[in-house]
Amino acid sequence: MSEIVYRICCLLTQLLADVPVGTNLGLLHLFLALLSGRFLSARGAVFPALQALGLAPDAVRRAEAALCYGRWRTSDLLARWQQYVAQEGHFVPTAYDGISPVACDLTAFFRPQLRGLASKHYVSTAGKALPAVVFGLCVRVGHVGTCRLGVPRLLLRRDAGESDATLQTRLVTEAARTLLPHEALLVDAGFALCDLLGVASVRFVARERSNQTARRAVLPAYKGKGRRPQCGDLVRALPRTHAGKAIASTLPDETARWQDGKHRLSAHVWNDLVLPDQKPGAPTFRIVAIYDPRYKEPLLLATTLAVRAWAVWRLYRDRWPVEQLPLAAKPMLGCERAFVFGQESRYRLPELALLAGNVLSYVAATSAPVASGFWDRAARPTCGRLRRALGRLDCGELPVWEGQLRKKNSVTAHLWTGVRAHRRQKAVADPPKTNKAA
Repeated sequence: MSEIVYRICCLLTQLLADVPVGTNLGLLHLFLALLSGRFLSARGAVFPALQALGLAPDAVRRAEAALCYGRWRTSDLLARWQQYVAQEGHFVPTAYDGISPVACDLTAFFRPQLRGLASKHYVSTAGKALPAVVFGLCVRVGHVGTCRLGVPRLLLRRDAGESDATLQTRLVTEAARTLLPHEALLVDAGFALCDLLGVASVRFVARERSNQTARRAVLPAYKGKGRRPQCGDLVRALPRTHAGKAIASTLPDETARWQDGKHRLSAHVWNDLVLPDQKPGAPTFRIVAIYDPRYKEPLLLATTLAVRAWAVWRLYRDRWPVEQLPLAAKPMLGCERAFVFGQESRYRLPELALLAGNVLSYVAATSAPVASGFWDRAARPTCGRLRRALGRLDCGELPVWEGQLRKKNSVTAHLWTGVRAHRRQKAVADPPKTNKAA
């Protein structure tokens, strides 16, 4: 057995240390099937993916039962994973001007043929919302060597009857509770600025639409006539055209310039602003418009951080690792499609796929690069190359599990078998017949 396979087995053993006996072995087989890309070749089917790993039929059934009925929670696995990463010490959080990024986003596993699924998620390629299992992600961003990586901190399920906007608000609220004094949230334009400002003392960097406006947090001077002003002056960061008329932008409070390689970037900053429908006294924020010669449109960011424009720009650039988790779970590990229909397994399989994708990326970044073949002369430590190497793994090569990680030898001789075992409810006796003539 190769050294990297041995390391993955030891890692999974520590990750599943708190899972009950028997269930932990089933989850271990599920993780190995995910990490080795068996779900990709099985097109999301659980039983073929486990069978392709080289498991016996009984082990395949036990792994599927651990997925559907096992007594474990994804939040406990995430806590164990964060503890393991912290103990190894390879992961170093990124920091700019003393602020470390924590990215938040929504991701969805589309299930258009799943009956009884009430949640939907908008997809741009279809131009409409499709039935999907939606999750909220919160990721701590850092780097392992030269590889940028995110470690998941929160994974929230979208409840029945809950909209994407409500899930975003709940995600921001719960993520703000976990923030350390030197951390800040990073979100894209899908998150409402009013929801971010509604969370007390939250630090964030959010992308805004190009026509975003705001108002000054101070009232303008009274001109001596008419009603006294109730709101601050309107601030428009970027110029626009409306009804054929050009609307100029507001002069910035300050400007900044810096060099990024051979490109020179500039930024316009507006300080002490409130939302356009609010009055002075409301929570304040800043708007930073960044002009990059590599892009046609400037990048418009809103933040509550009192840092340089360069730091705001670098912080938002580190939002990408939150997109890496779904990319590693869906197209890389093959969980974009799934054939599970239970009320619990429809959530558990995507959660395990997201965690397995992050485990694969971390192991690849902390190990020597694995070449795909003789043509791969400049191999990089990517999760795709490691998945191809694990695809040649046979379960017969794995060590015999002992101790806590083993099959649970339960007594089953007293249980019914056959047709009687399928009866889920007690038979109801027929009511006694009454004599109608009486």
